[in-house]
Amino acid sequence: MRLRACIALLRYVSACATSAPSPEEPVDWDPRYANLQRAAKLPWTDGGRCAVREASEPWPVLAERCYQALDHDRLEFHDLTGRCALASAGAAAMGLGVCVLAAPELVVGAVVVAGVVVVGFAIKEALEAYEKRGRPQVRPPPTTLPVPETRPVPETRPVPETRPVPEARPVPVTKPVPVTKPAPQETSPEKGPKPEPKGPDFFPPLEPPEVTERERRRRCEPIPVPHEGKDDAHNKCADQFPPNRYPGMDVLVDGVSFDALQVGVRVLWEIKTHRFDTYPDFIQDREIEKEMKQLDRQRKAAAACGYDYVVGVSTEAHKDALLREDRRLNAVVTGCKR
Repeated sequence: MRLRACIALLRYVSACATSAPSPEEPVDWDPRYANLQRAAKLPWTDGGRCAVREASEPWPVLAERCYQALDHDRLEFHDLTGRCALASAGAAAMGLGVCVLAAPELVVGAVVVAGVVVVGFAIKEALEAYEKRGRPQVRPPPTTLPVPETRPVPETRPVPETRPVPEARPVPVTKPVPVTKPAPQETSPEKGPKPEPKGPDFFPPLEPPEVTERERRRRCEPIPVPHEGKDDAHNKCADQFPPNRYPGMDVLVDGVSFDALQVGVRVLWEIKTHRFDTYPDFIQDREIEKEMKQLDRQRKAAAACGYDYVVGVSTEAHKDALLREDRRLNAVVTGCKR
């Protein structure tokens, strides 16, 4: 989860460090143009198409989404600032590379490229389009045309005399008709008074579909929050095993808390690290009942927002007990120790 917190911090620093360009500044301060210039210094396997597609996003977002399109055989990443988690191989090494590459400032020696970088064709075309828009051709001044000969002003005719408006007659005043108040209805002991209407007989208009879609996207946006529990072994497993996009943090999606959001994919995780196979049978049954309620709520929230859902457990016995309750559950054995 440290990697995710690092990337979130880098995005925040990048946003704070970007100031609005003044009128005297050149076009190079355009964030999209600056991202394309930075991407042009890296080797790409797709000609830079991903970088061009994501150039309007902040640089940390572009780095994360397009990391897989880089030529990794020609790149080395070094955590010179110490802000990224130390890693050596596998998914953790991938996380280190994303973290170093996503830094808002370009630190010398942090990203080492082997060989000469040839600018990707997609990035080159996008930069050339910017160059053309930034240097428009100056049109020559218009030639002076001869002044046309002035014609004499036509003679104005006199305005015909207007007829007098006839005098308006006074409108007779009508007396207001007295309004007769209805006689109050007497209430009989058998029938009580009729209740007054409490509101209009119509339903309020439905919410526009675009507002509903916008609200759904807002609720489905992952929100990092501190870990709920203080179980260090559990939190370490949740950070390292998926691995977690936000190290040291849980994530809220549609108001439901998850232990981790996996790096690079839309997969939410719930981690269980207790030694389930050491419990008595009665305790195991009660534990499975409680867990199934939690997992069902999390799985529905994940599916509603377009995420996959995985449950990580420490033992095979725990996995088998969960699958006996629901064969559709995606459960894996992490092997994390208490």
